[in-house]
Amino acid sequence: MKAIALIDIGGSSIKFGSWDGHNLTRSNSVTTPSTIHAFYQVLTDQVNSLKEHADIVGVAISSPGAVNKQTGQIEGSSAIKYIHFFNIQKKLAKLFDLPVTIENDANCAALAEVADGAAQGLNNLLFIVIGTGIGGAVIVNGRVWHGAHLFGGEFGYMMADQEHILSELASPVKVAKRYTDQINDGHLYNGKEVLELADQGDSIAKKEVKTMYDALGKAIYNLQYSFDPEVIVLGGAISNNQELIPKLTASVDAWRKKAKISTIMPTLVTCQYTDAANLRGAAVDFLTQYKDALK
Repeated sequence: MKAIALIDIGGSSIKFGSWDGHNLTRSNSVTTPSTIHAFYQVLTDQVNSLKEHADIVGVAISSPGAVNKQTGQIEGSSAIKYIHFFNIQKKLAKLFDLPVTIENDANCAALAEVADGAAQGLNNLLFIVIGTGIGGAVIVNGRVWHGAHLFGGEFGYMMADQEHILSELASPVKVAKRYTDQINDGHLYNGKEVLELADQGDSIAKKEVKTMYDALGKAIYNLQYSFDPEVIVLGGAISNNQELIPKLTASVDAWRKKAKISTIMPTLVTCQYTDAANLRGAAVDFLTQYKDALK
């Protein structure tokens, strides 16, 4: 059976799996190595292990950073400094002795949702990842729009007010940090806890959560009128929160009323594939380039 080996590179762990054209098989996850030599060894060992169970015809990789498909380099920055600014695609293809594709992780997640997820059948959409920062992807005519400088979808860089970018105000991680700093009770709060405290009426939590929703609502309003997408797909752990869509809808509507001229209410949906999206999307990206690989 032919299959594509899948790799999702993350700052703390690397996930592996395979795709046979119909099914995603997730193998395992390992801690991200601290050196590039150990990185090469881990990836080679895992791909060789996948070769024992299937006829692996290529390797599809989801990666942080600004992936330059023309040069095979990962530009920009990430928590894994050693993967940047050299032709890592060529190096990995030589190590695996297989064709290799690499795409940005948020772009991969968006491609998974377009293929057969929350945005199936749609051509033009935005994907917003709400996590440690705010990232995302722009899909135009069913394909990733990378931008002139490979920053397409980096919504977190937008100014959210006079002093802060969107990632600073709208990230649940940053919300938790601001709350932790203000409470200063020795406990390190996470985003989920602060959201729950806000629901319970904690005044400081309510203020910080409101800041988050105000910033996200403003950004979504602006993005809708900048790109006019068919739908905006929301990802990140917070997408599992049932209150996300209603509260964001209320926030966007408030900005629409302030603008007065607004006639469009963005269509917001949460992602379908959650933590499997990067692996699935890497396969979609690979098959865009190697269409007959699994035939």
